[in-house]
Amino acid sequence: MARALFVAIIFFTMTPLLIAAQWLLVKLGLSGWGVIAVNYYRALCTVLRIRVRVVGEPVRDRAVLFVSNHVSWADILAIGSITPIAYVSKSEIAGWPMVGPAAKAQRTVFVDRSRRHQTGDAIAEIVKRLASGTSVVLFAEGTSSDGNRVLPFRSALVGAVKEASARAESGILIQPMSICYTGLNGIPMGRQHRPTVAWYGDLDFMPHIKAFIARGAVDAVVSYGEPVAADGSADRKAMTRSLEGAVRKITSDTLRGRARPLHAGS
Repeated sequence: MARALFVAIIFFTMTPLLIAAQWLLVKLGLSGWGVIAVNYYRALCTVLRIRVRVVGEPVRDRAVLFVSNHVSWADILAIGSITPIAYVSKSEIAGWPMVGPAAKAQRTVFVDRSRRHQTGDAIAEIVKRLASGTSVVLFAEGTSSDGNRVLPFRSALVGAVKEASARAESGILIQPMSICYTGLNGIPMGRQHRPTVAWYGDLDFMPHIKAFIARGAVDAVVSYGEPVAADGSADRKAMTRSLEGAVRKITSDTLRGRARPLHAGS
């Protein structure tokens, strides 16, 4: 209980400062958005005891579309602590107290998947982020899993790649990415324990985060595959299958202990 209170105090102290700082940077036309974002996520990872390890290297010298699996709300913190990125998120989060404004300050693209015409609007926003030099993370499953598998990717969402390629003068890069939770309090996490970290299905957020905090330190592994140039003429379904296969293999190798951490994160 005491630790949950401590985490809440840190979150409700830091988040308004983040929102204000990001708003001020935009108003003044100043750089620094990425540095603030990464350090915010790193601080939250520290207080929540999420220990991040990185395998491979994310593209940093240009905007890239990261295509990833999705396990938990903790993915946002772990991935965001590595390099400046914007997320694609479900529209409901925009209305959450504190979390919604923080997500907006972090340039999140919100999509209402129940309304097809709004999916097109979200794709346009993804293109805008990439064109402005902001990398974007797309959780291509369209939902989160129990942490033991990768669900089928949705080609409609990955279709943003084709449009982005057609509009960008220099084209864009896509980099497959995987996030896995592999340990709890320094002990390897088996199949039966990963769902306790995962946030999926109809799980309520508050009970889940309280249990997450109570369990102790969690090891997260974020792995990056080889980036590929997006070809605007490529068939989006074939592209989706290729990216899904890459993320599935990286995830499987990591969960089986085959991946070798190359870079230390938070």
